[in-house]
Amino acid sequence: MRAPIDSRDRAPYRHALFLLAVPVGLFGVGWPINKIALAHATPLWFAAGRAVLSSAAAIVLVVALGQWRWPGKREIPIIVSVGALQLAAFFALTNLGLSLLPAGRSVVLSSTTTLWLVPLALLTGEPIPPLRWLGVAAGLVGVVVLANPWALDWSIPGIALGHGFLLLAALGWALAIFQARRHVWDLSPLQVLPWQMLMGAALLVPLAALLEPSGRIEPSLPALGGLFYVGVIAGPLATWAAVSVARDLPSVVSSLGFLGIPALGLVLSTTLLGEQLTWSLTVASALIGLGVVLAVIKRPKAPAPTPAGPARS
Repeated sequence: MRAPIDSRDRAPYRHALFLLAVPVGLFGVGWPINKIALAHATPLWFAAGRAVLSSAAAIVLVVALGQWRWPGKREIPIIVSVGALQLAAFFALTNLGLSLLPAGRSVVLSSTTTLWLVPLALLTGEPIPPLRWLGVAAGLVGVVVLANPWALDWSIPGIALGHGFLLLAALGWALAIFQARRHVWDLSPLQVLPWQMLMGAALLVPLAALLEPSGRIEPSLPALGGLFYVGVIAGPLATWAAVSVARDLPSVVSSLGFLGIPALGLVLSTTLLGEQLTWSLTVASALIGLGVVLAVIKRPKAPAPTPAGPARS
């Protein structure tokens, strides 16, 4: 008779899947809010303002929870990778792309982390079961259908550049996930969050001053309201949850789970911003949903065989 599977083995996996809903929900809502705010702010200064507010909010949150810790040398790689790639590079590049392209298309392109992450996982020998490969295929086909590249006029100024910014943003997030999965953690993701946010702000503020010397954030409700949402609410909470998920789930599973962000962002863009609801949105959302489901299914481990007892006479 087989021994029952210990539910404790599934608990961290289930917790990480539940936590995945936090960045999907907060980042998905943030895309149309970002698009509205960027009509009243320049991309890099808005990214820098977001990072500064997120740093302050993260410090207040961690101190209030009694989780403030000084990082040691072993935490420097995860502070640098998340701060520079997932925060500074991602904030800057997505805002630049969003200023050139519609919100729906932008959220799809910036969420193509799986395009970069699958080859990285293969390089390290991370096992990818056949069912998960099917999820990867479904999710990637969904992204291509959503992007609908054959319907674009590539001669329009800024179209190619905007796509390039967003694909590079996806690469930055993929590399951060890759590092988080392999990092040896002394502190928790929550305890290193303020330091990662400060790293992102330290990079973005001088970058905005250098590249956008006449940039601005207007003192208007769309700009300041959007900055409050992405800086105080979405920034700290979604980043903490995303790093936690990247640590606790296989790389391909977490990146496919993040494909829920474009699905939600597109739905909200069509309802809040009046962007057109097309056949590609319906078909691609179904494909992405299928890919996520296939990616997160985890086969239970086979129980260890029971040792044979002594032979009876």
